[in-house]
Amino acid sequence: MKRFLLFFLPGLIIGAGLILGSGVAMDATSTNQFCNSCHIHPQAETSWKKSVHYDTRSGYRTNCVDCHLPPKGHGYLPEKARTGLRDVWSYVFKDSASFDWEAKSRLEHAVTHVYEASCLKCHPNLFPSQLTKEGMDAHLYYEQQVEKGIEVNCINCHLDAGHYDPNYLHAANTGFGQVEAVGEFFTEPTIVSDFKPFTEQIPGSSVSFNMMPIPGGTFKMGSPDSEKYRQENEGPVREVKVSPFFMAEVEVTWDEYLAFFAQTSRQGKSAHEGSQTDIQDVDAIVGATPPYGQPDQNWGKGKRPAISMSHHAAETYCQWLSLKTGKTYRLPTEAEWEYAARGGTEGPYFFDGDVKQFMKKKLFSSKRDTSVINTYVVYQENSQSKTQEPSFVLPNPFGLKNMLGNVAEFCSDWYAPDAYAQAGNGVLTNPKGPASGTERVIRGGSYKNDASQVRAAYREPTQTETWLRTDPQTPKSIWWYSDCFYVGFRVVCEYDEKTGNN
Repeated sequence: MKRFLLFFLPGLIIGAGLILGSGVAMDATSTNQFCNSCHIHPQAETSWKKSVHYDTRSGYRTNCVDCHLPPKGHGYLPEKARTGLRDVWSYVFKDSASFDWEAKSRLEHAVTHVYEASCLKCHPNLFPSQLTKEGMDAHLYYEQQVEKGIEVNCINCHLDAGHYDPNYLHAANTGFGQVEAVGEFFTEPTIVSDFKPFTEQIPGSSVSFNMMPIPGGTFKMGSPDSEKYRQENEGPVREVKVSPFFMAEVEVTWDEYLAFFAQTSRQGKSAHEGSQTDIQDVDAIVGATPPYGQPDQNWGKGKRPAISMSHHAAETYCQWLSLKTGKTYRLPTEAEWEYAARGGTEGPYFFDGDVKQFMKKKLFSSKRDTSVINTYVVYQENSQSKTQEPSFVLPNPFGLKNMLGNVAEFCSDWYAPDAYAQAGNGVLTNPKGPASGTERVIRGGSYKNDASQVRAAYREPTQTETWLRTDPQTPKSIWWYSDCFYVGFRVVCEYDEKTGNN
């Protein structure tokens, strides 16, 4: 018995000490002060203290670990260990001043370090008595999506709850689009008689933009099996013949889109009104409703590409522009877009370079040189996590800027992963893609993509349901995406070789 006690009691004391010590260590490493010792950035200090989780009506202050770790019993210890190891690694081997904290605070990153179980632990009742009608509709939508097994997070709508962000305030921006005309006020569109570059003038505004002639020709559409980072939906390679057309030098800018918004919008109409448009005259074009929040993300408007509008809104803009100018403006087909983006070249880009050399350097990887791609493309590594003005890059051989990167661009085609296989063999003349579908094609990649996703052949579908996930309206808006800030569009103008008309 004495021998048993000789070993048992010290073990018991040591075990109790470890348990108590670990509890003290857990508490010491879970305070806001401890978290802030590593996380030194505006989101951790300034924006947190402006949020409703800091200055609450009840007086309770939500702590860092309340959101950034799951509740105990929901994998708390493993997640704390994982988070701690990640933070220690970053503290030792990285410089926190080099991090793009603004980008890391956006929704696509926030969902990876805020736990749904933590939100529901503090907010078990999704339908409190003081909830507004809009809030009840939104929470009902949340429950329906969860029941269907569709991933949706509280912070999709409440990203500003823990760290204040005015862009996520769900209120109609009734002052949006109220801009003053600057410069010459145009009363007539530009008359075009030759297949040469011209500057279009939007009547009723002081806005103009450049159009470039794209000569007809034949090219190989898609990417060969040998192209690095090639995706399955980029093939098989097809030989395509494209007729001449004009294409905008840059994406539709905020200046251009706001001219449309100012002349056609109906402040106060419902989100779904105007889904059927009568285009007998310009006044019949039903424009967009006011957006919720700031669709430009406070990056600035002007010459930056217009973002956040839906494919429907882009097509309506083209209808309006056609009626205003007397020309035929529309979205490019996928074939026209890739032909123009390549500018007569056949490689991954319209400039020389190895895709792998442009990718982020990995352990044991060879030295890279991104000077060439930085000259022509706004992408993940040089974009500062936002769109840029046209002056940021040089044009391609056809005189077009930002065909690759900056914002991904709508095409008129329905998306199908096997669209090229469906098209058949032989030379395809002005193909228009599948006859029907559920999503549209977007091309070119954006400011948030890496070098492999800004190749000329890279293609993606729109993601309508995902991009409308946090839209508080019922039904969802047909004009604005609430969760997509990297897609825009550019226009083409038709040209008849025989008559010279457009």
